[in-house]
Amino acid sequence: MTEITKIQLGQNGPLVSKLGLGCMRMSSIWGGPTPDEKESIATIHQALDSGINFLNTGDFYGAGHNEMLIGKAIKGRRDEAFISVKFGAIFHNGQWIGMDLRPVAIKNFVNYSLTRLGIETIDLYQPSRMDGSIPVEDIIGTVAGLVEEGKVRHIGVSEITADQLRIANSIYPISALEIGYSLADRQIENDLLPAAKELGIAVVAFANTAEGLLSGDLKAPLSKDDYRNHFSRFQDENLIQNLEKVEVLKQMAQNKNCTPTQLAIAWVNSQGDQIMPLVSMSRRSRLPENISAMDIVLTPEEINVLNSTFAIGAIKGSTYLQR
Repeated sequence: MTEITKIQLGQNGPLVSKLGLGCMRMSSIWGGPTPDEKESIATIHQALDSGINFLNTGDFYGAGHNEMLIGKAIKGRRDEAFISVKFGAIFHNGQWIGMDLRPVAIKNFVNYSLTRLGIETIDLYQPSRMDGSIPVEDIIGTVAGLVEEGKVRHIGVSEITADQLRIANSIYPISALEIGYSLADRQIENDLLPAAKELGIAVVAFANTAEGLLSGDLKAPLSKDDYRNHFSRFQDENLIQNLEKVEVLKQMAQNKNCTPTQLAIAWVNSQGDQIMPLVSMSRRSRLPENISAMDIVLTPEEINVLNSTFAIGAIKGSTYLQR
């Protein structure tokens, strides 16, 4: 089996697996059904057995269900797992209704997370998004206080601007930036990615297949009950034009004897030693495919074809990443 290489979080941070396991899909998302819990726990166990120790969650995934699930999975295996937790997003009846990044709320959130996870310290703690409602200084300063208390080991950030990243890092060393990044979403290459590299901050890249757009399985139009219909990228002519781009990815994947999803992950992985693909799954059957993607080597010619086909702006329409 593929040996998972390591990535360092921050200039003096810990070494973790260069492939991360996103646990979001193990809980009810947007009001959908909850996947089989035994299978989800088995997936986490197999990931740990395979050398994937970076487990990513949010305190709002399934209204706390995701953290409790992870707590069950790592019981007796705490030292094998590196737990990354996002906070701040507020949901009601399965719908996102805003952010709460007040210092008093953060201090409340962390205690609930520790209890649900059944641990004494969260390895990486990060606001899920900074919306400008609370100064960056207050948010990061509050989490830095949690580090001093021993409730948090390292500080991360997610879905922010390059300016916000610089401010955050000036207050307390930021270990990781979690952000959506794929062939279809390359906006961070303009300023955010260079800023992270300059500051020595690792990048945890989620949505590698752009909500399934790059999986090679989508066909237009989507079914009426598909949540992706809310995003213009998946609507009408936009989806038709976008899927034409995906045909290039599918053909290249066929030539390399891999899946489009694997190729999409491999491209993210190839973008730098400081970048970790974060892959979400809830079934063990997906693990071998995703792990094998880390071994795929892209030639300079193949990278050029992908970069030109999926240049910034080539994918029409927006998604939640541009919210």
